[in-house]
Amino acid sequence: MQQAAKQPKNILFILTDDQGAWAMHCAGNDDIHTPNLDRLAASGVRCENFYCVSPVCSPARASILSGKIPSAHGVHDWLDKGQIDESSCSDDLLEAFAMDDPPADYRWPKHALKGDRAIRYLDGHKTFPEVLRENGYTCGISGKWHIGAADQVQAGFGDYWKTLAIGGGDYYFQVALEDGKMRPIPGQYVTDYITDNALRFLDTRDTAKPFCLCVHYTAPHSPWSEGSHPEEYMAMYRDCPFDSIPEEPPHKWSPGADKTWAEWSSVPHPGVRFIRAKYAPIRETWSEYRKESLTGYFAAVTAMDAAVGRLLDRLDQDGLTEDTLVVFTSDNGSNMGHHGIFGKGNGTYPVNMYQTSTCVPGIFSCPGTIPEGRVLPNLRSHYDLYETLLDFVGIDFQKTDDMPGESFAAELRGAQPQTQSDAVVYDEYGKTRMICTRGADGFRKLVWRGEDGHAEFYDLTADPGERKNLIDDPAYADTIAAMKAHLGDWFAHYVNPELDGSKEDVRGKGQIDSHTFIH
Repeated sequence: MQQAAKQPKNILFILTDDQGAWAMHCAGNDDIHTPNLDRLAASGVRCENFYCVSPVCSPARASILSGKIPSAHGVHDWLDKGQIDESSCSDDLLEAFAMDDPPADYRWPKHALKGDRAIRYLDGHKTFPEVLRENGYTCGISGKWHIGAADQVQAGFGDYWKTLAIGGGDYYFQVALEDGKMRPIPGQYVTDYITDNALRFLDTRDTAKPFCLCVHYTAPHSPWSEGSHPEEYMAMYRDCPFDSIPEEPPHKWSPGADKTWAEWSSVPHPGVRFIRAKYAPIRETWSEYRKESLTGYFAAVTAMDAAVGRLLDRLDQDGLTEDTLVVFTSDNGSNMGHHGIFGKGNGTYPVNMYQTSTCVPGIFSCPGTIPEGRVLPNLRSHYDLYETLLDFVGIDFQKTDDMPGESFAAELRGAQPQTQSDAVVYDEYGKTRMICTRGADGFRKLVWRGEDGHAEFYDLTADPGERKNLIDDPAYADTIAAMKAHLGDWFAHYVNPELDGSKEDVRGKGQIDSHTFIH
């Protein structure tokens, strides 16, 4: 029964980085400690089949904010360039950029920012914070941006803009916007730095207006090496058996899967190599790499969980809990050894669309309005968030034809979830596209990479771990043909032909500008 309640008005939107839906205790993972996420889920709704729009950060984030798929906004890979104008860097950064061999802390910022110029990828795409601000909201952001021009206020966040210059990077040496310049923040754990700035927004906001605060953590993105996270959290997992994660050899599509371990260990992105060189040597074996990486990843999640607890406590302290919709999700999932992969969609090439890459946390809480302790099984996607958030707080907006989402605010409020007799969600990453359907005949997934690509089909009802590719099984030929046609029709409707990712040479190694990708 839907509950009648006052209209909540505030939004606290918490977005993590590379956190799979599996990486929460409340989702059944007994290895990981997430007491505050468990608390949040217990106070509201957890969506157990919640999908990102693309299994890599920048396109996923642009889709959350714009309500459009990557082939409608044009961000198709993580952004290696276009992050800031070099001229916005502080003097010490510029001095380091001029050195042939700068100090270790400065090597990754030099690689990422030297000679860079800002690209405003979201210009021309109205974001949900812009709609909120037009309706009297105070809107602020603290943390990771990674959608271009992080040094320039944009996308409706005109009241508070506290962003990081780089998408990932060192947890103890981030580059952030302070006093109009992008400057190093040495010695501060970035999860706490982001939280401190979020709390500062709550200190300084106009209390006569409703607010939307977006808190974008870099956790639990790499690095995960020894020393990269606070010792109190690393210590919690040093003796963990990590029974929740299968131990498998490297996936056949992983970079360097055909190499020796010594050769493979030199493959990761240069930023990761810089950071690992600072904190710890490359590990000697795959098993040691797995253990170290899982220890750091789980520590990063638990440290972030503690930060979320600070935000929830502040809402309680200020009497805002029942008047604030809290949303918790991640930009994309992550494989942490699942399928022999460490990484998300670009953890392999061809890029992958495993459930561990595409399924993300989805928690929604607003005590007194959202009934507590429910788990919603329906398939939902990040492209539904835009409409759902605005609907939940009672704001009408002019939806454009290139926005595929639909609101599920009524379900959050307690309406009986509609039976999804023909539930469908979609993902894309360059030429790789995915469709998941669930109905009377079961839960199925098709991953299509073009006529000459490596297609995959999984019966997720019988094979939730995606172990058996049934693409050539004649018993499923009609189902696969129908799903392929459905996939093609859907993308044909929502794609902007000038921004169509299926026509771009996306390799998962980074995007430099609107149509240039690193190979």
